[in-house]
Amino acid sequence: MRIQSTVALVTGANRGIGREIVSALVAAGAAKVYAAARDVARLAETVAIAPDRVVPLALDVADRQAVAALATAVPDLRLLVNNAGVLDFGSALDMAPEAIERNFTVNFYGPLLTTRALAPVIAGNGGGAVVNIASVVALASMPALAGYNASKAALWSLSQSQRGSLAPLGIAVHTVFPGPVDTDMAAEITFPKTSPADVARAIVEGIESGRDDIFPDPMSASVYEAWRADHKAIERQFAAV
Repeated sequence: MRIQSTVALVTGANRGIGREIVSALVAAGAAKVYAAARDVARLAETVAIAPDRVVPLALDVADRQAVAALATAVPDLRLLVNNAGVLDFGSALDMAPEAIERNFTVNFYGPLLTTRALAPVIAGNGGGAVVNIASVVALASMPALAGYNASKAALWSLSQSQRGSLAPLGIAVHTVFPGPVDTDMAAEITFPKTSPADVARAIVEGIESGRDDIFPDPMSASVYEAWRADHKAIERQFAAV
């Protein structure tokens, strides 16, 4: 889809990739961008990108009642970017069940339920797109991120299910697989990181190009090519991290 003149919603828009996606959408000509976060007070920098086009919106994607009521707040929506996420560290042997549940609540059920709530709105406005921000660890897992890996792999699977279900409504589904990005959430990760602005621009370009799967940085693109050639080799490489 074309971004020019469209109306979008970005969850988790108060910092990192989310804020930069808002900026990239504005630069691409979006007519309006709803910028969502749990605390609207933290959206000041995001709104400042374009106060006439960026609309702050209070939303906790873990609050199922709030998500279910979301459609009335964004009646003109055509593009949904499910960006809100959490990352907790822990292995499959010692990660607290509550931490694993938190990762699934935000990273999987958040996009699932937000898309369910807003798909009728997007379809009613002539169709559009849903973008799910997954991760390169959806392809192969890193042991110290057991809950995060699993939730993002589940989101990738969900995206494929959504693609088939939403196509008849005129809604495309894009899955994004970033590698390490220089954000607060990834502060403890020591790999070389791509700037969130570069990642956001690549995401917007991927949406406009109609790519189902978007690898928005050099690391994720190279991992995907290697994974296509020998997915077990990437599994072993990630397991050794």
